[in-house]
Amino acid sequence: MDDLRNILQRKDFDEPPEVRAIKEYARRYYEAEVRVTVQPHAIVVMARSAALIGSLRLNLPKLQAAAGTDKRIMLRIG
Repeated sequence: MDDLRNILQRKDFDEPPEVRAIKEYARRYYEAEVRVTVQPHAIVVMARSAALIGSLRLNLPKLQAAAGTDKRIMLRIG
C-alpha cells in the first residue's frame, strides 16, 4: 500500500491549458483574478464581481476562442 507522499509525488498538478488561457484572458483584459473549474462537459469561471461576470458574458465567444475549447463555459459570481 502506498503512503500519501508517494501518491502525491505521482500526481500531476499542472493546470489544463484551458484554465491557464482563461485566467490569462481575465488578467490581460480586465486585470482581475478568476477561479476556473473544469468539469467533463463544461468549464466554470467564478469571480467575485458581478460587473466582471457581466463583461465576460458579453465577450464569451472571445473567451471561448482564447481557451481553445468546445466545452460550455458557465460564468458564476462567487
